[in-house]
Amino acid sequence: MIIAIDGPSGAGKSTLAKNIAKKLGIVYVDTGALYRTIGLYVYNKGISKDESEKIVAALNEINIKLDFVCGAQKVLLNGVDVGDSIRTQNIAAYASAVSAIIEVRAFLLDTQRNIAKENSIVMDGRDIGTVIFPNADVKIFLTANDVSRAERRFAELAEKGTVTTFEKVLEEMRERDHNDSTRKTAPAIPADDSILLDNSGMTLEETEQAALEIIKSKLGNI
Repeated sequence: MIIAIDGPSGAGKSTLAKNIAKKLGIVYVDTGALYRTIGLYVYNKGISKDESEKIVAALNEINIKLDFVCGAQKVLLNGVDVGDSIRTQNIAAYASAVSAIIEVRAFLLDTQRNIAKENSIVMDGRDIGTVIFPNADVKIFLTANDVSRAERRFAELAEKGTVTTFEKVLEEMRERDHNDSTRKTAPAIPADDSILLDNSGMTLEETEQAALEIIKSKLGNI
């Protein structure tokens, strides 16, 4: 069983996917973490996010594996757990840049698909239902207005002790939205057969319940 949850940054895809996976007793896969990990590597190498040729060349030095401990995903970069080092705004910007490179997406494609060969999964990202798993059993496109998403991300960063401003978070989110939705390679747009879930103003519980209703409508009681 494959459940694909796509949508823009800050919509709450990861939180929703984690909760759905836990409730259904299946594996959660955070694909954004894979792109962030590549972003982290090239950033630490001193490569600008605009230097696509150098980024592609660096792929030969990168080995990424996913490990699942008590249902929680860990990303190993060349054997080392990246932890929360991939969760900064700077690395998020790098992730958006590297994800627009066709060679990077091809590099990660098999990693993502191989997990689904052995597990029932909930996978979230930008192009799960359009590119990675076009035949997914359920496709949800989770979205919210940009102000709501920026408020959530700002609160999340504040909780982690990251010093920034709401205006800066909103500006960066709008820039990333534009880059992700207009890129030539796998743009972040809904699949034709996905179900739109706009959770502007909804609580986590309300979003989860709405998603479960969508899943139930597609798969019945599971």
